[in-house]
Order: sequence, then structure tokens, then C-alpha cells
Amino acid sequence: MRILLTGGTGLIGRALCKDWHAQGHELTVWSRRPQQVPALCGGARGIASLEGLSGDELPDAVVNLAGAPIADRPWTARRRKLLWDSRVTLTRTLVDWIGKQQKKPEVLISGSAVGWYGDGGDRPLDESSPPGRKDFGSRLCIAWEQEAERAREHGLRVVLLRTAPVLSPEGGMLARLQLPFRLGLGGRLGNGRQWMPWIHIADEVGLVDHLLRSPACSGPFNACAPQPVRNAEFTRELARVLRRPAILPAPAWVLRVALGEMSILLLGGQRLEPRRALESGYQFRHEELGRALDDIYPYGGGSGMA
Repeated sequence: MRILLTGGTGLIGRALCKDWHAQGHELTVWSRRPQQVPALCGGARGIASLEGLSGDELPDAVVNLAGAPIADRPWTARRRKLLWDSRVTLTRTLVDWIGKQQKKPEVLISGSAVGWYGDGGDRPLDESSPPGRKDFGSRLCIAWEQEAERAREHGLRVVLLRTAPVLSPEGGMLARLQLPFRLGLGGRLGNGRQWMPWIHIADEVGLVDHLLRSPACSGPFNACAPQPVRNAEFTRELARVLRRPAILPAPAWVLRVALGEMSILLLGGQRLEPRRALESGYQFRHEELGRALDDIYPYGGGSGMA
């Protein structure tokens, strides 16, 4: 299968490229730095422009994962524009390009995030739940999905992948948390009662591959483990696996002052279930947080991320 990826050099994209290359798929990554693609995404070809694809190279499937990191820095006006352009505007450009092609892909799998639901408090949530709408993160995800949905007008099957924070030994959330925890500076966020959906990188890759190969799968899918945890439990488990104490909580007011509206990413949460993924027949490899972290840090993190 010919697969076109955006965001292919990111954490999830690199893992997908590795898996799909091993399966024998032909991979192309649309990137601002196409010369780096072969090294970062083994077996993939990089292109700087969609016009670089000729008629006999058009994809059978498109996987849209592009987006600047949302939790790296506060949401200033300039940062919001970058986040919006790298998701909503890019997806609009991608779907417009698809619409102009004589031979169209069969499926578009387009990234989104669990932030679509906003802060759900203690309410159980699944794909039938309403969107959040109140904060910038949820509005961003709503607009992002709306642009992807336009691909249905061109006859494509559209899958919306609402991804939880991804646990991986090669980056992502754990890369940001590992240093303070190793220094003994880790702790719960606020009161620690907010729910934290999560997913192991192996299940993120496995679920995307499952959705790619399942013609009946369409619409939104929560990419999260079946067992969400509260922040306090996540903190305890990460401290356990890293063999460090976690006794320095970050007060909610400090996070709100320091981060502004972006603090909702840390103080809000979603008690989320991957109902549609389970109904579609996907079997999670890592359902329980403690075992997932043990898989990532088999020696207490001694051979994990630097």
C-alpha cells in the first residue's frame, strides 16, 4: 500500500513508519525538512510539497499527524496561531489537494486529541460524548476534525484519531517528566484527582494500523488505554518505576499563574474509554498503567531515555 504521512518525523509518525516499512508498505512523508526524512523515518521518502507526487505515486491512504507541540510553551497569541496553522490550516490544504486528484486515496486517518472533550471532570466519556468547546485546546481539536471531515465529500473513509498522551521510551510526555522525577522533584499536579487518559506507543501504532486495515471503521476513535488513572496514581506509578520519591506537588494556583489557559492540560482531564476501538475488535497490549511503565522502564529507567 502507498501511504502518505504528515507529521511523519514526530514520535508517533516515526514509530508508524518503522512498523509499516517492516510490513512492506511504500511510505512518503510530507515535511518541511524532507532531506531528514530517510534518516528519521527509515524506508520513507520525504517531499517538501504535495505537488511533488506524480500521478503514479498518489497514495492509497493518507495519515495526517502534523501539528506543533501543544504543551511546550504557554498559549500566547503567536503560539495559538502556530498551533492552529499547523493543524487546522494544514489539514485544509491537505484535503483541498486530495479533492483535486483524479485518483483519490481510499482513507484519511486524521489526528486529533483527547482535548476535544475539554475538562470532563469525573464524568465517564466515550466517542458519543459532546465536545468541550470552552478552552482553546478543545476548540482547536473541533476545528481540526471539521477540516478532516470534508474529505468525505471526495468519497474517502475518514477516521478521527483522538489520541491521549503517548507513553514511549523515545520521547513525548515521559521525556518531559523524567528529569524532574529523577531529581526527586516530581509530584502530583494540583489535588491530583484529575483523570489522565494515556496510551502506550505500541498500542497507538497498533490501533492506527488496525483502523487502516478495517474498512468498516469510520468516524472518531479514542486512542487511549481502557484504564485511565487519576494524576495522583500516575505520579505514584512513575515514581515507583523510576525508583524515586514523588513528594513535591505543584499547587494548582501556581500552574494557573505560570501557564494561563494552558494549565487546563495539567489540571483538567478526561475519564475516557476507547469504546469504539474495543467494539471494532482491537485488542490492547497495554491496558494497565503500571505494567505499561514497567515495559518502558524495565530496569528502573537505567537504560531508558537520556
